[in-house]
Amino acid sequence: MTDRLKNRTAIVIGAARGIGAGIAEVFAEEGARLVLADSLEAEGQATATRLGRSVETMFHRVDVASAADNRALVDAALARFGRIDILVQNAGIYPLTGIADISEAEWDRVLAVNLKGVFLSFQACLKPMQAQRYGRCVFTSSITGPRVTAFGHGHYSASKAGILGFVRAAALEGAPFGITVNGIEPGNIMTEAIQMHRTPEFIRAMEGSVPLGRLGTPRDVGQACAFLASDEASYITGTSIIVDGGQIIVEAKT
Repeated sequence: MTDRLKNRTAIVIGAARGIGAGIAEVFAEEGARLVLADSLEAEGQATATRLGRSVETMFHRVDVASAADNRALVDAALARFGRIDILVQNAGIYPLTGIADISEAEWDRVLAVNLKGVFLSFQACLKPMQAQRYGRCVFTSSITGPRVTAFGHGHYSASKAGILGFVRAAALEGAPFGITVNGIEPGNIMTEAIQMHRTPEFIRAMEGSVPLGRLGTPRDVGQACAFLASDEASYITGTSIIVDGGQIIVEAKT
């Protein structure tokens, strides 16, 4: 632990498990006070209890696609800690459906959670960050959409590419107030969802596509987020970091 985030208050949305829990874990090790948020209340409370053994931590249930829920989350964080220094919006969904079969309702839900949720969380945090003239915002995009894609990811790809467009716009508007806004683009990360929904053979094939020879871990993403959330990245805004073990650099399959 280097205490890069000591005395900082961080909201991490989508923190119940997987990448979000890994981000929160690294932030705890770096000394941040944590406001964990998720729609998965039992798992989110369990993660907050675990991390609360080392840093002051609270959990708040949130529907990321709801403006009212995002405002309530910010109000709860301010009531507990008095300020919000860091915002990480990591929540996302990824149903696998070919474009010809995506219903309007499914399209709207993916865009609502993955893209609208980023906008709403930033908007809710913007005024407190403007008032204190400080903020570090990190939004989880993906290599899927901005860099690559696969069959069945039309809505997911659109949402994740849209995040990077929003990052640039938000960075421009936040800059006069000392607020930086950046993205993270994970590749294939070993999460509970991957372990539950993919066969060992499929996972080995995924590992074979990565030059470093393994899937990433939630902590790999967390370390990149911690850098962008720290004052070490004070002159970095409107861009993103790819965390994919070199997956997108291969020119063609051999």
